[in-house]
Amino acid sequence: MSDFFVAGGWGMYPTLLAGLALLATSILYSRRPERRYVPLMLTLGVFTQLAGSLGFVTGLMVCLRYYASPAGGHDSNVIALGLEESLHNIAFALLLTMISALFASVGAWRLSRQVQPAPSM
Repeated sequence: MSDFFVAGGWGMYPTLLAGLALLATSILYSRRPERRYVPLMLTLGVFTQLAGSLGFVTGLMVCLRYYASPAGGHDSNVIALGLEESLHNIAFALLLTMISALFASVGAWRLSRQVQPAPSM
């Protein structure tokens, strides 16, 4: 797992921070399903995906810069390896978001099971 994280480069750090905040909020929501957590979970989910996307884009930019340099040698393997390493950021963001969505689903299920008082007329 550490090789996976290191291969993603610096973009893994903001993805990790946003993903851990999302995971913590989702776990809290699954334990105490209150509607006030929903906007925070949505915002952190978007932030996690954006951080992963930023890591992907910057990794791809570095890969293309190296490919275009004289040291890169214009080898197509450079592009393939750089793309593979850059995709670590996206995969990590998706993994964190998926696990958080599982916890959020438990909270949503628990919220739907709560007895709601009938509206008075």
